[in-house]
Amino acid sequence: MNKAIIILLILLYGIKIQSQTNYTQTIRGTVIDATSKSPITGANIVLLNTNPLIGDVSNTQGEFTIKNVALGKYNISVGFIGYKPVFLRNLSVKSGKELILNIEMEEMVITTEEVIVKAYGRKDKAINEMAKISARSFTVEETERYAGTWFDPARMAANYAGVMAVGDQRNDIIIRGNSPLGLLWQLENINIPNPNHFGTLGTTGGPINILNNNLLDNSDFFTGAFPAEYGNALSGVFDLNMRNGNNKKHEYVLQVGMNGFEIGAEGPFKNSSNSSFIINYRYSTLAIFDALGINFGVSGIPQYQDLSFKINIPGTKLGRFSIFGVGGISFIEILNKDKKENDWSFGHEKLDIKFGSDMGVLGISNLYFFNENSRLKTTIAASIAKSSAKADSAFINLPSFNYYGDKSSEIKYSLSTKYTQKINAKNNYSIGLLIDKFDVSYKDSVLIYDYSYRNLTETNNENIFLIQSFAQFQHKFTDNLTLYTGLHFQDFTLNQSKTIEPRASINWNINTKHSVSAGFGMHSQLQPRLFYFHESLLADSSKIKTNYNLDFSKSNQFIFSYDYLITNNLRLKIESYYQYLYNIPVEKNHSYYSIINYGNEFYNTREDSLTNKGTGKNYGIELTFEKFLSKNYYFLFTASLFDSKYKGSDNIERNTIYNSNFVLNFLSGYTFDIGKYNSLSVDFKVVSAGGKHYIPVNLEQSIIVGQKILDYTKAYEPAYPNYFRIDGRVSFKLNRKKFNTEIAFDLQNLTQHKNILLETYDIESGTIKYDYQLGLFWVFLLRFQF
Repeated sequence: MNKAIIILLILLYGIKIQSQTNYTQTIRGTVIDATSKSPITGANIVLLNTNPLIGDVSNTQGEFTIKNVALGKYNISVGFIGYKPVFLRNLSVKSGKELILNIEMEEMVITTEEVIVKAYGRKDKAINEMAKISARSFTVEETERYAGTWFDPARMAANYAGVMAVGDQRNDIIIRGNSPLGLLWQLENINIPNPNHFGTLGTTGGPINILNNNLLDNSDFFTGAFPAEYGNALSGVFDLNMRNGNNKKHEYVLQVGMNGFEIGAEGPFKNSSNSSFIINYRYSTLAIFDALGINFGVSGIPQYQDLSFKINIPGTKLGRFSIFGVGGISFIEILNKDKKENDWSFGHEKLDIKFGSDMGVLGISNLYFFNENSRLKTTIAASIAKSSAKADSAFINLPSFNYYGDKSSEIKYSLSTKYTQKINAKNNYSIGLLIDKFDVSYKDSVLIYDYSYRNLTETNNENIFLIQSFAQFQHKFTDNLTLYTGLHFQDFTLNQSKTIEPRASINWNINTKHSVSAGFGMHSQLQPRLFYFHESLLADSSKIKTNYNLDFSKSNQFIFSYDYLITNNLRLKIESYYQYLYNIPVEKNHSYYSIINYGNEFYNTREDSLTNKGTGKNYGIELTFEKFLSKNYYFLFTASLFDSKYKGSDNIERNTIYNSNFVLNFLSGYTFDIGKYNSLSVDFKVVSAGGKHYIPVNLEQSIIVGQKILDYTKAYEPAYPNYFRIDGRVSFKLNRKKFNTEIAFDLQNLTQHKNILLETYDIESGTIKYDYQLGLFWVFLLRFQF
C-alpha cells in the first residue's frame, strides 16, 4: 500500500507543468438508423460546450471525425431531418485513446412542423429497440466506476432494481427471486456457456468473469418479459457486444489489478484498410495478493488466465465479417492441512478439494445489407465448457463417502441467423433461427465407505440438438405509442420436448417526462443438461436414466412500469411484476426438493427421479431513483421488495433459498478536477438485503452419525441475518500527451461486517459453525493506455 501511495505522489508531481500544455484528441464514429442499422448521410454532429462550436457532418458511410479536441468532458448533439435528435452527455475525451462513438437515431413517425420531439442519450435505454420494459443498457465505464464491481458486468448488475448477488465469493445474480440458473449469457448473438472462472458446469456464475471489460462495448441487461429473440432462460439476459478495434491507429493497454496482469492491443491491419483487430490477454495475480497477506476466504491460491479477441473486416462484397473469441482456464487446490481458522468450508469439513474449469468460444459472423432497410446477420460458433472436481476425505472415514470425482464437458456448435426488415417509420420486424448441437460427456463417481466405486453418471459423446426460432414485430402508432409482439419456439431433440412462447409489450410516452409500459412473456428453459443423463441404481444393480424425459421449466411473467424523467439527468422508475413458475422438476417421492433452488454453489449435487410437477411464484415492486453523471457527480438508489415461494412434490409452500424479501442499494460518486487534465474520483456503495433461507443442521443426528446431517423438515424456514456491506473506491486519472494512467483502490466491506455465508457442522468439536463472507478486502488497479 505504501509503495502505491509513493507512485501516486510521483504522478501528482508533474501536474503543475502539465497544466500549461494543450493536449488534444480525436472524436470519431458512425451515425446509423436505429432500426435498419444503415448509415445516415448528412447528420450534423456538434460539440455543444465549445466556443466557437465545432463538429462534423457524417459522410455516405455515416462516418464523422472531429480532430484536435481538447481533453475533457463534452456534450454532443446529433441531428438529421426526419429523425429524433440525439444528445450524448458527459463523454470523456482522454489522451492515449481516441473516443469512438456508434450513434443510433430513431426515425420519426410524424414529421410535421407542429410536432416537437426531444430525445436524449439516456444510458438506461436498451440498445435493442424491441425491448420496452424491464431492460436497460450499461456502459463499460459503469463496470469500472461503481464501487465493488471488480470490472464485472454481473457484479455491476447486482446494483440494479430487482437484482441481488448470491454472495461475495461469486458473481451469481438473483433476478426477482429466481435461481441464477435462469440467466442467459449471449455474446455476439450466440448463447455462450458460463463465462466465469471456476464456474461449475450447468451454472451461470463464478468468482471472476472471463469476459474482459477492455473489449466490451455498451450492452443490454434484461430482468423479465424480454423480447422473443431470447430463449432458454427464465430470469434474465445479458446481451453482450464486443467492440471493434480502432481502425485508424494502434493503441495499447497495460494493466495490473485484482483480475490479473493484462496486456492488450488494437488497431488496423494496415493503414489503407478499414479492417481492425483487438486482443487482450490476462494472467492471474492472486499469488501476489496471497504474499501480501490478503485473505480470499480459501487456503488455496486461485490460478487462472484468459484471452479475448475480435477481428472486424468491413466493406467486402459479401458484407461485414467479424471473427471473435473468448477463452479461459482456471484451477484451485484446497487442502485441509492448509486450512486457516476462518477459511470457507464450502459446507464440507475435512476434505481435500481440487477443482478446475475451462471455457471457450470461437465464432465468425457476417452482416449483409440487402438494401438500406433490410439486413441479415449470421453467426457460426463453437464453444466448450469443462469442469473437473475431486473431493477426498482427509484423515477421517465419513459414513457416506471417502472420495468423489467428476469430469464433465460440453462441446457446442451453433448457427444463429436473424433477418430484420424496416418496412417504414412505423413498422419493422425480425425473424430468426438458432441451432445448437451439443456433444456432451459426463462422468462422476464416488468411493463409498466399503471402498467400492459407484458411477453416478457415465455418458460419453452423446449428441443432442436444441432448435430455437422466433418472429417479432414492432408497430409505432405514433412517436409516443409503441406496440411489440413476438413468438419464440424451442425444440429439444433428446426427448422431443417442445414449447411455444408468446411475448408482448406496449409503451406509451405520455409526454417528454412521463411514460408507462406493460408487458407479458411466457418463458421456458431446459434443465442443466447433465441432469438428463443422471443414472439411478435399481435393486437388480441395473441403471436407468430417470430424468431423461424432463420437460422445459416454464414461467409466465406480467410487468407494469412507470418512468418519470424529472430532468434530463434525473429519473424515477417504478416496476411491479408477478411471475408464475410451473413444470419445475421436483422429486417423484414426497419431498421438499425443487430444482428452483439449484445453481449458486461451486459444485452442485445431481438428483435423480425428477418430474415436472413443481410450481413457484415471484412477485414484487422495484424502485429506481437515479441521477446520471453530470456536474461531476452521480447517484443511484434502488429498492426491491419481493416474495419468492415454491412447492415441492409434498405440495407444501416454502420460501425459496433466494427469498430475502428486500434489497436496498445506494451508490454515489464525485469527481474532483485536478489541474487541467487530471481528476480524482471518490465512489461508494451501501447495500442491505435480507438473509438467504437455508436448511438447518440437525445437530443431534450429526453428532450420532459423525457427519453433517440436515433437518429437511425445516427446509428453508430459517434465514441468515440480514446482509450489510459498505464499499469504497478512489481512483486517480492522469493524462499525458501520448498516454493516460489510472490508479484505483477498491475497499470492500469497510465496516468489516460479518455476513454469514453458510451454516456447517464441525466434525471434531461436534458443534455448528458458520462460514462468513469476505471481511475487509482491498483491490488495486494500475492501468496505462497509450
